Amino acid sequence: MTDDTDWLTVPDFAEVLGITPSQVRELIREGHVLAVRRGERQVMQIPAGVIVDGEDGPEVLATLRGTLTLLRDAGFDDAESADWLLHEEAELGMTPLAALREGRRAHVRRIAQSLL
Repeated sequence: MTDDTDWLTVPDFAEVLGITPSQVRELIREGHVLAVRRGERQVMQIPAGVIVDGEDGPEVLATLRGTLTLLRDAGFDDAESADWLLHEEAELGMTPLAALREGRRAHVRRIAQSLL
């Protein structure tokens, strides 16, 4: 994973979204977001880039869930999915997460499907 990625703990992620940590853990369980144990204390963290500005404030990037489903179908766990999402993909010229944030869902998912 890239070292320059900003990461949020579950409580911090909850605070940004204005929800409870329990609701964040539910989002993780339901596959809306991914979380990876990081650092010396192996604290569960979520890439901050999955949060976007929505009409009513910060929200989880809507296209992330389907992309995560494709990666899981390809056998990726959350750590491997985060690694793929956060490293530049030559065909995209940017990270898959950045491309999703730009609305390039179809292109990102086409590449993810090729991993199956």
